[in-house]
Amino acid sequence: QVQLVESGGGLVQPGGSLRLSCAASGIAASIYTMGWYRQAPGKQRELVARISSGGSTIYADSVKGRFTISRDNAKNTVYLQMNTLKPEDTAVYYCHTHRAVGGGEANYWGQGTQVTVSS
Repeated sequence: QVQLVESGGGLVQPGGSLRLSCAASGIAASIYTMGWYRQAPGKQRELVARISSGGSTIYADSVKGRFTISRDNAKNTVYLQMNTLKPEDTAVYYCHTHRAVGGGEANYWGQGTQVTVSS
């Protein structure tokens, strides 16, 4: 059974930093693309950052230069380091991965962790 458990969210002032963690079980995070998404109230869920099995990364334009996605294969954990946080970064952040299952594809999501950027 695949499980993704996020942690590290909280309340931070504008300009501050947080590091989110996504601990994976039932799946080897090193061999699958892992991603962070976020959903703000009244908005659609959007991709924040993604890291491939080969280590290639992509970022949403809104977070480039401020956020960094990384992976610790020994801990089967993916991280999102968020610096210079802005109020518009406020959202629930979700960890995601997917893999082929039978003739289709299965998507896996964590329960989410709240990030609030406010003074």
